[in-house]
Amino acid sequence: MKQMIIEGNNILSGTIEIGGAKNSAVALIPASILANGTSVIENVPNISDRDALLDILNILNCESNLKQDKLTIDTTKLKNSVIEESLSSRMRASYYFMGALLGREKFVEIYIPGGCNIGTRPIDIHLDGFRALGANITIEGNKYTLKADKLIGTDIYLKFPSVGATINIILAAVLAEGKTIIHNAAKEIEIVNVVDYLITMGANIEGAGTNEITITGVNELHGGKISVLPDRIEAGTYIILGALCGKDLKISNIIPEHLEALTSKLKEMGVNLIINKDNIIVNKVNELKPINIKTLIYPGFPTDIGQPMSVLLTKGNGTSLFEETIWENRMGHVPSLNKMGANIKVNGMNAIINGPTKLKGCEVIATDLRGGAALVIAGLAAEGTTIITDVEHILRGYENIKGKLTNVGAKIELKEI
Repeated sequence: MKQMIIEGNNILSGTIEIGGAKNSAVALIPASILANGTSVIENVPNISDRDALLDILNILNCESNLKQDKLTIDTTKLKNSVIEESLSSRMRASYYFMGALLGREKFVEIYIPGGCNIGTRPIDIHLDGFRALGANITIEGNKYTLKADKLIGTDIYLKFPSVGATINIILAAVLAEGKTIIHNAAKEIEIVNVVDYLITMGANIEGAGTNEITITGVNELHGGKISVLPDRIEAGTYIILGALCGKDLKISNIIPEHLEALTSKLKEMGVNLIINKDNIIVNKVNELKPINIKTLIYPGFPTDIGQPMSVLLTKGNGTSLFEETIWENRMGHVPSLNKMGANIKVNGMNAIINGPTKLKGCEVIATDLRGGAALVIAGLAAEGTTIITDVEHILRGYENIKGKLTNVGAKIELKEI
């Protein structure tokens, strides 16, 4: 188990370069097994979720070669094997091997995926899509077995525009017979990144980024190549941090259009932002207005930014409302923030945040990835020392977080306990 020790209340100045998007990379890696050949993924983030997915590739007898942020995957010797719980439980995104293996092999054995405890996170939408394509699914305890004689394209209506289900159904449908149309599809930019990758492999897909995606099945896919798009959640986390601790803090290697839901809210609060072509410069502002945020599906305010944003809301001069509409357990970080001096009252999936309050360092626990990121922000903005345990949650999704923050003036130590 790792522990993060933060000496707070320091001004952060310099440049933080954003890496590849976790939410994209964790789908691109499993998607690679659909190709019969060698594929290349560039700008792959150095996060523990990446390593867990590479361990699954190894079990499937796929060769992978990682040099810095360039990942080469050779699937020509793929051997379909059971994905045991010891592997699948390490990250939620292991479920993308369901769609990819079903599409290529028409057979999958995998134990229920793991991930952060931010809600029930059912995969019934994924399974309904697989069944619509012709898969038979057996569930024995935590083990899922999916098999089909063949997959046949059809119209699939999602009861909720789930990012994971949209991607998983695409993965299963690209080698199916005929045409599949996903209605009420999710529109996230990470889906577009995955579809672009599949198209380089020879897939026939139209409509990514809209609520209707059409997949016309092809007989086979060859090796492809893609670059992981910049991580808008990592960028948003550090931009929020800059509003609390920054002095000309530059967040670079970003696509500002992907951050508009966040930056519009920051401007509403009175945050000092300079938005350039591929970077944003942010400065600490002492007087911030209270605002309301409501997480929504893309292009609305991202659910993954809600918890980090709640830290900034503690500095608003008045009462703010943080309303979560996607995951029911997004408030796991609130007891730790209140322990640090915040004044937050939780009512179900809503939090009423009264400010401004002064945060003081203490010992806290990271309960999930984005909640852990919120505690890092709080620790850096607080007076005194903050000790965060269970930081493995944070390392799942933030590349070299200690190094990036230390380079701009933060005082952080990571150690085993």
